[in-house]
Amino acid sequence: MSPILDTINTPDDVKKLNLQEKQKLAEEIREKIIHTVSKTGGHLASNLGVTELTIALHSVFSMPEDKIIWDVGHQTYVHKLLTGRKDKFNTLRTLGGIAGFPKTKESIYDCFDTGHSSTSISVALGMARARDLQEKQHDVVAVIGDGALTGGMALEALNDAGNSKTRLIVVLNDNEMSISKNVGGISRFLTKMRTKKFYKKSNNFIRKILEKTPMIGNPIILLARKVKYSIKQLFLPNMFFEDLGFKYLGPVDGHDIERVEWILRLAQKEKEQPVLVHIITKKGKGYPFAEKNPDKFHATGPFDEATGKSEKEKQLDYSHVMGEKLVELAQKDNRIVAITAAMADGTGLAKFKENFPDRFFDVGIAEQHALSMAAGMAREGLRPVVPIYSSFYQRAYDQVIHDVCLQKLPVVMCVDRAGIVGADGETHQGIYDLSFMQIVPNLVLMAPKDFKELEDMLTYAFSLHEPVVIRYPRGGQAKEAFTKHEKIEKGKAEILQEGKDISIIAIGNMVEKAMEYAKSLQKYGKEAEVINVRFLKPLDENTLLKSIQKTKRVITIEDNILKGGLASSVMELI
Repeated sequence: MSPILDTINTPDDVKKLNLQEKQKLAEEIREKIIHTVSKTGGHLASNLGVTELTIALHSVFSMPEDKIIWDVGHQTYVHKLLTGRKDKFNTLRTLGGIAGFPKTKESIYDCFDTGHSSTSISVALGMARARDLQEKQHDVVAVIGDGALTGGMALEALNDAGNSKTRLIVVLNDNEMSISKNVGGISRFLTKMRTKKFYKKSNNFIRKILEKTPMIGNPIILLARKVKYSIKQLFLPNMFFEDLGFKYLGPVDGHDIERVEWILRLAQKEKEQPVLVHIITKKGKGYPFAEKNPDKFHATGPFDEATGKSEKEKQLDYSHVMGEKLVELAQKDNRIVAITAAMADGTGLAKFKENFPDRFFDVGIAEQHALSMAAGMAREGLRPVVPIYSSFYQRAYDQVIHDVCLQKLPVVMCVDRAGIVGADGETHQGIYDLSFMQIVPNLVLMAPKDFKELEDMLTYAFSLHEPVVIRYPRGGQAKEAFTKHEKIEKGKAEILQEGKDISIIAIGNMVEKAMEYAKSLQKYGKEAEVINVRFLKPLDENTLLKSIQKTKRVITIEDNILKGGLASSVMELI
């Protein structure tokens, strides 16, 4: 018997399957994803968790006419396999291959590019309003995880959507890692009663009879409503959504295809208000290693499929070095606190969290809140450190300017994953931070050439009483660690090699490249002067000008866009 997945070329093929065939399809998809990700790396646990949900979505809705917006988008591997990309799935996250996130240029079934959290409901509401203005009838669905609801933008969108009464479906994929568990049996029982047609009809029938009963009819109806609402509030904590204006359906087992299809069809029939469908799933479902350790298998490199062990030994990286040094500094200074936006492990704060639980704060996917809270802490005498990925610091830009820098508050902002990060694609590249941080007033902006310089910069940052950014890349340091490390002085560059023919000016981990190029020029009898800028702001204008005037030739190297970064700064200086 040939695999069912081989027969699936479009979502219409999914609709032709019976329940048993869909269940078999789910098994085959899990095997395909585990096998592929073990070779290419990628987001494993989240995709295994939404397998049945994705099959149900494509069984009920008709894409590309209907629109499904996947929040974050790293959980769309199943969707890609069901929409004509299974033959290229082995190219996942490789150059010229299948992207790890939705891409409109890749498929007509990807209706919006997503890569960052908490955006789907806003996008879906925009699409639904556009549909209504154009007098179209298709469905618009936002699929969002419980973790993404910690992002303020998601709550802003829920508030607007509920108030608007726009026809919209929000599927809350709750893997029970962020939102509290619901009260099981009673919650499911009440949900079943509220959604069944006979219950609605009987409700309306009784209400009409009571309304006609003199004197007592309306008071009894009001009392019944109050009692019903009180019961809901007692047993259904997610009545919060109904208070916002959503019809709440669920929770249901997200791995029961039949029940998920049933509740999605109920949501589809609602025409008067937005609907929130609550689905309970398990991250890593079907792969024991991922079920036991979903965080490890959230985003993973290649691994041994049989054992779940990584193919590569974990190497020392900048995030770990920062975290270790921060613990050392925090042991000597109890004013130091650390803030993360749901990325404690990824940003190297696991040891800090373990050693100083009272001084560690995980605010969820809420970068704006993280920076404003840090500003409040700094105002009251603490020394907050906020490590966030470069591409996510974009989300807190107003807070960096308004709450931290304009008030000259001593917040240390560690910009992790700066520069090119590879397989995750353009939504995750950290290639803008030098440019957008460089123009912020009252800010010191540094980038280390290696681990030792990162430790020195972090130590130095706490000696200052002003806002500081330290930006560093993903992964490890230069192959050959630098032996020269001058003392960190504000706005002072470091001349690593003197020369008379050309000035090579570099920043951060690009300093290693500068040294390589200088060495290669020696073959042609050229002597290059290599300068490690260290500070983009304030820039060491005196050292740079002297070198450029001497050599009359200059090259800049940075892992950032050219406009607004090191290149622009040097050109302006010249």
